[in-house]
Amino acid sequence: MNIRQISIYIENKPGHLSAICRALSDAGINITTLSLADTSDFGIVRLIVDDNDRARVVLAAKGFPVSIREVVAVCVPDRPGGMAEVMSTLDAAGVNVEYSYAFAFHRGEKAVLVFRFDDAEKAQGALVAAGYTILAEHELEEAAK
Repeated sequence: MNIRQISIYIENKPGHLSAICRALSDAGINITTLSLADTSDFGIVRLIVDDNDRARVVLAAKGFPVSIREVVAVCVPDRPGGMAEVMSTLDAAGVNVEYSYAFAFHRGEKAVLVFRFDDAEKAQGALVAAGYTILAEHELEEAAK
């Protein structure tokens, strides 16, 4: 089950991230996750929101270059070693992680790891075989509540 994630390339200048957040807020779009990776000149904002199609239109109308990528969200126990165990499963399957970010819900209970893989189908097969839960978009939104 892949989840759609919005990727936005922005100049690394004051106010740009704020403008994205404000545009989505004004449109009534909820941000479930946000990750920001930067260089000295540009950043990549990665968002999972509750309405990708509308968010894409809203952000494009504000002049932001928007693309939608598919990522995989994996539910893991929120404890030391949780991500290390997932990585061992992926290493054994020979899957490459292009990027990842994580967040916890109900600290001490569960965490969600979001991945972009070179082979999402192979990664998901290995993770499910190892007993991990792959989240669908609606499950991720419900977990955030």
